Amino acid sequence: MVIFRYLRKLATHSNNPLIQQLENYAYLIRLDRPIGILLLLWPTLWALWIAAEGLPDLGVLIVFMLGVFFMRSAGCAINDYADREVDGHVSRTQNRPIVSGKVSPREALWVFVILTGCSFLLVLFMNALTIYLSFAGAALAASYPFMKRYHFLPQVHLGAAFGWAVPMAYAAQSNQITPLAWLLFLATVLWATVYDTMYAMADRDDDIKIGVKSTAILFGDADRIMIGIIQLMLILTLLLIGDRAGLGMFYYLGVFVAGIFSLYQQYLIKSREPRLCIEAFLNNNWFGIAIFTGLVLEYFFKK
Repeated sequence: MVIFRYLRKLATHSNNPLIQQLENYAYLIRLDRPIGILLLLWPTLWALWIAAEGLPDLGVLIVFMLGVFFMRSAGCAINDYADREVDGHVSRTQNRPIVSGKVSPREALWVFVILTGCSFLLVLFMNALTIYLSFAGAALAASYPFMKRYHFLPQVHLGAAFGWAVPMAYAAQSNQITPLAWLLFLATVLWATVYDTMYAMADRDDDIKIGVKSTAILFGDADRIMIGIIQLMLILTLLLIGDRAGLGMFYYLGVFVAGIFSLYQQYLIKSREPRLCIEAFLNNNWFGIAIFTGLVLEYFFKK
């Protein structure tokens, strides 16, 4: 991201310890890897566009775009705090800021609290229903990182945490939560389960050694089949959303393109090679773009 590149350049040419620590905080909240922001952003935008029939309130749109940034960043901070004892044993995460000693666990907690607080301040500009929903959203975000110690479905929990932005956005835009909003929530949970299982496949061997749980471990050799089943459920849910929302050709074209990306992701994970599993995870950004583009075109040409 532009902010991260600026901070890194500033830290490189400055001896100020505060500036250098800000760079460490940027790594903590993954500003160098904005994919998480995008994966949270797309379903939020899906919900806003459908709730507003293509013309969301500008203030609501700005609040939720900023909220996506703050809450995903806060989630990264609390995730690294929760995993501070295990990240050093996973090859992909052994250089994260807390493990390397660049950020203390206490600092990570403060980053989480401050970013969550910023997000809550934004929500206060919304209606009462959205404010009430935000408490559940914060609880889901804070609890997710700890779930891999207790059950094999932390990816579903992540889906609920990411998906909670959907009823919140719907409520902020229309002051109600309709059955259609819950279908969008379900689609987001299914989608997050898909891409985070792909992500977990890359760490499966390390996770088994250190004793943490994931859907990748639960599914075992049936991982590709289970991901395929969930992908099919996701596409069917998106088709049902289109029917219930009265959407037409452009939306269904977006779903079709998203389905092509799903097939490509299956191709990438066929060998279960960690690098390609991460590539499949990253490819889900295009899945989200395809659905959103279909929605934008659908409502634009409906006007």
